[in-house]
Amino acid sequence: MSKILIIEDEEAIADLEKDYLELSGFEVEIEHRGDVGLKMALEGEYDLFILDLMLPEVDGFEICREIRNQKNTPIIMVSAKKDDIDKIRGLGLGADDYMTKPFSPSELVARVKAHLARYERLIGTGVQENDIIEIRGLKIDKTARRVWVNGEEKNFTTKEFDLLTFLAQNPNRVFTKDELFKEIWAMESIGDIATVTVHIKKIREKIEFNTAKPQYIETIWGVGYRFKV
Repeated sequence: MSKILIIEDEEAIADLEKDYLELSGFEVEIEHRGDVGLKMALEGEYDLFILDLMLPEVDGFEICREIRNQKNTPIIMVSAKKDDIDKIRGLGLGADDYMTKPFSPSELVARVKAHLARYERLIGTGVQENDIIEIRGLKIDKTARRVWVNGEEKNFTTKEFDLLTFLAQNPNRVFTKDELFKEIWAMESIGDIATVTVHIKKIREKIEFNTAKPQYIETIWGVGYRFKV
């Protein structure tokens, strides 16, 4: 259920808007003062703001500016002012729409639905966040294939990166050298398990503070390796 914040000092108008929006399935909160409304908008989790222009303490222009500095949430600005300059200013500050009072509550609901649908489409087509593993100062960006140790980037070969990532994705599980070779090199080891040993050594040199006492990749003597968390 989408959550909407109405910042409107005229109680009758705010209550009417709230009633229509709730009948359409939205969760709605109302605040009549600009300063309190701004605090709620910045600290709360809302899907859309309906913002009056003329408010006590802090006006709608300032609230719109502050919201847009921190959030991309849709903003519908409403006002009794019909001057184009106010509309231009409001849209210029980042408002998504401007409605002039009096307006039909059903029109407001229609615009709310349209802006929410548009915003959801934009989010859906946006760039996805990178897939990242972070463990005690070790950061592995699987999407960008980059590794940092305590904020310092380290260069890895393709197989070194694949091996480190595989172990980090399967923590506290012991893998034999044969299993690791088959997983990373996609073939049976056929006596080539020394390749795994060499790669583990190179990885440790890049991520471990003390290779003699590794904190990430632990050797299980006679068996294989385990990534500790």
